[in-house]
Amino acid sequence: MLKDDILRVLKERGSYCSGQELCERFQVTRTAVWKAVARLKEEGYHIEAKQNRGYLLMETEDVMNETELRAALKDISFLRESCFFPSIDSTNLEVKRRAEQGAEGPLLIVADEQTAGRGRRGRSWSSPPGSGIWMSLLLRPEIRPEHASMITLVCALAVAGGIQDVTGLQTEIKWPNDVVIGGRKICGILTEMNTDMDEIGYVIPGIGINVNTDSFPEEIRAVASSLKLETGRTVSRVAIVAAVMRRFAECYALFAESEDMRGLRELYESMLVNRNREVLVLDPRGDYRGTALGITESGELRVRLEDGSEAEVRSGEVSVRGIYGYV
Repeated sequence: MLKDDILRVLKERGSYCSGQELCERFQVTRTAVWKAVARLKEEGYHIEAKQNRGYLLMETEDVMNETELRAALKDISFLRESCFFPSIDSTNLEVKRRAEQGAEGPLLIVADEQTAGRGRRGRSWSSPPGSGIWMSLLLRPEIRPEHASMITLVCALAVAGGIQDVTGLQTEIKWPNDVVIGGRKICGILTEMNTDMDEIGYVIPGIGINVNTDSFPEEIRAVASSLKLETGRTVSRVAIVAAVMRRFAECYALFAESEDMRGLRELYESMLVNRNREVLVLDPRGDYRGTALGITESGELRVRLEDGSEAEVRSGEVSVRGIYGYV
């Protein structure tokens, strides 16, 4: 497309490029160049236009669109396909639609905005444009259905590692899959599955990361944060997406070898914010307190009870709430 060709030239040039030069190079009219530049501006690029000098691409810290995403992901062979949507109802829903239509995956869907984003237990997930990463993966793993829930922990590792790679921030994981920084939640993960007794149809991990959010409602301000608030600067969402996908490809390969967390357990426990802290386990059979020790090879949280015995907490059956300032 003309706009992509012009963007490439402006990036390579790093200085003003005249409209006449662009016309001659691509054999188009000045009107066509002007329209292409206008479209680039709509996509978030800051392009300065000056008479007798031409167009200059200004440095932009965070532009997320199809062009930038495709360029950032081109070397990640793990992905068979990726798609970007300026706005969508839900990336999980879109992946589910494509899975039902026969898409093989691994497929990545990324959106700038979700109008019907969902969190755990059916809660709505605020997904405004220009602020966060809203993305979902389509996976068709050849593993036993009872092992699929561990993919959520693999995703948490990938997000935590990817954020570290780009920002240098110290990330931690609140079991099983919330990524936190300084005790505040940065990322939530919702994994949906289609399985029967013997076979997995597909697994869809949905990931929401607060990247360039400037503020949060008062009711969640104490427990939620963003990468921008933690670093004090705007963070490239495309760079985060690519870093998370690289980390996921590595972690997922280790998981697939054994179909459990044995190859990732040490890394996961090194990031586990619950570890060696008192936790309250909310169990339908009766709440109890204990000290989190780490995880099992199957991803359960190991908790030492007050009488010295150990319990293994399975995600989905109970919830765990740290009683140290983070909920």
